[in-house]
Amino acid sequence: MRLKHVVITGLGAISPLGTGADQLFTALKAGQSGIDRVPELEKIGGLGPRIAGLVRNVDPKQIPRKNRRSMSRMSIYALLAAQEALAQGMVDDITRTQGRLGIVLGSTVGSAETMEAFFKEYLQSKSIEHIKSMMFFRIMGHSCAANVAQSLGITGRTLAPSAACSTGCQSVGLGYETIALGRQDMMLCGGADEFHPLTAGTFDIMHAASTAYNETPDQTPRPFDTDRDGIVCSEGAGILLLESLDSAQARGAEILAEVVGFASTSDTSNIANPDPAPLTDCMQAALDDAHTDITDVDYVNAHATCTIFGDEAECRAIAKLFGPDIAVSSLKGHLGHTMAASGALELIACVHMLRTGTLIPTRNLDNPAPECSGVRLLRQVEHAAINTIIKNNFALGGVNCTIALRRYTHDR
Repeated sequence: MRLKHVVITGLGAISPLGTGADQLFTALKAGQSGIDRVPELEKIGGLGPRIAGLVRNVDPKQIPRKNRRSMSRMSIYALLAAQEALAQGMVDDITRTQGRLGIVLGSTVGSAETMEAFFKEYLQSKSIEHIKSMMFFRIMGHSCAANVAQSLGITGRTLAPSAACSTGCQSVGLGYETIALGRQDMMLCGGADEFHPLTAGTFDIMHAASTAYNETPDQTPRPFDTDRDGIVCSEGAGILLLESLDSAQARGAEILAEVVGFASTSDTSNIANPDPAPLTDCMQAALDDAHTDITDVDYVNAHATCTIFGDEAECRAIAKLFGPDIAVSSLKGHLGHTMAASGALELIACVHMLRTGTLIPTRNLDNPAPECSGVRLLRQVEHAAINTIIKNNFALGGVNCTIALRRYTHDR
């Protein structure tokens, strides 16, 4: 069976750096931080972090109330990002609603904000009398995918992976495979999450949250840095429109990049701390899927969440596979960790890097840690001819994902 070539024809982003994929890349290139102090976190007893990366200036009322009633903040972010991706891809209403387009969109969990509201009412009253029916549609595991599909009239496949930090990357990979196998012509792919104090609390309980920079939020997180002290939780949504090359050419759509490889593997060595060997295996599997040699890779966009063990393990894995000269950076220093959205938002940035020949460095990397020194860590913007990018996302629970992106050339 001949697999179809899969290309990217649309991008959509809602992030702590602003609204829109172009705004995301502009802010990244300018070295901006999306991290702020959040006064509400001071009210949570025992919680160390006082900072987060929050989405600002999004008006939910731009979405019709009949659709908005069943949406939490993350579904709103996801819909707005999906609309941007479809607009860039010039997908008309007929194409969108006649089964050619599917969606694969995940979140870490359903809306924690809605769950808190539900249990606050239920536990105090021991009654469901005042519980509104729309609450369920905000907390179900496939809330984002279902709400976006309903709002846009998408009648193709609806998939909703939930793999924590790997969700966005895995969604793109599943969309890529679906199109390559000819099951759909197009797929809206990505991830979304909303910030809640319990998100930060989860990492704080595991001693994996950044707490040393509460008074200077723009100085954290610090990927690969000697003074890194953990994750800064954020929110947002990233959506990529994937499409078969045949479909894109037939429609006259602008092709932004090509997805050429994907791998998702399981690290069973430890449910919390990654082992370099499985990370290396995952990247190699993506390269094998792309029929690409390690010498063809120009840059690795690392997951690098700023934990002590995670950054070291990923650097060791990258160094073992690619050697010491490969260019590596993480975008967490700009964005924080947008959870299920992280893989998709960072892939959107990678597409821009391919198209502009601009490599974005790691923000807040002032003193590279010796244990992360086995690769060439980018500390300033670089301009170069970039043809192939490897994008990593590695999640708690041992879910590893890697995507291989390539600059699109017309000789395929």
